[in-house]
Amino acid sequence: MSIGLIGKKMGMSQRFFENGEAVPVTILKIEKAKVIEVINKEKRGYSGVLVGYGFIKSSKLTKQMKGFFSKKSQEPKKILKEFKISNENEFKPGSEINLNILKDKKFVDVRSRTIGKGFAGSMKRHNFSGLRASHGVSISHRSHGSTGQNQDPGKVFKGKKMAGHMGDKLRTTLSLEIVESDLTNNLLYLKGSVPGSKNTYVEIREAVKQKSKETVNDRVKKYLSNIEDMKSSKKVKKEAKGGLDTTKAKEQKNQTKQVPSDKKDQEKKK
Repeated sequence: MSIGLIGKKMGMSQRFFENGEAVPVTILKIEKAKVIEVINKEKRGYSGVLVGYGFIKSSKLTKQMKGFFSKKSQEPKKILKEFKISNENEFKPGSEINLNILKDKKFVDVRSRTIGKGFAGSMKRHNFSGLRASHGVSISHRSHGSTGQNQDPGKVFKGKKMAGHMGDKLRTTLSLEIVESDLTNNLLYLKGSVPGSKNTYVEIREAVKQKSKETVNDRVKKYLSNIEDMKSSKKVKKEAKGGLDTTKAKEQKNQTKQVPSDKKDQEKKK
């Protein structure tokens, strides 16, 4: 597994490119992370890294967490996340982690909590069709109908699709394309939608699925290279035309020089 980043969802916008594409993007503000602890395989049976994100006042921490951070001699962090890694020797406590991790990556996986919808009925929550909207169905048009069985088993099974709390669940969106990464402002532009509302914390990791899909940046590079090829071919054509014109002009000059000499010869013969 690779180390991930945590960012805050700022909202959605769109980016315009030279080839005429308008791409809808989600803007994520990336929190700078610090390595708080390096976990050895001898101690816990696996190697990993404990990473802290965000700023929090020490007054808001519990006594246990104050003791933990003071023992590690690190600044208190709002979010703590543990990642299993194989190359533990590359990281040291206090080292900073930023957007450079995703420098050469094209796709990422994003995990966050969806927007909470509260208590929702079966039609909204599970896309049920509801009961008939005709006569005889009295005030139960949007109900989900019967849920139980006969005397055997005589109960409602667990996991039955019914009305209940909708949203506010951890969901992962796979293989979102990185349109742009702004290292100076710590902003990440992803193509498409990210689960959650504004100001929700989002976990970003390298994509699990390997994709050979053509990205927007690849298409823009192709477009610019095609334009350069067209310009170079036009230049070659112009140069070739110019060379032909010069050769023609030289031939015409030679002909004009030869004509009067021929006339003189004819006069002498006479």
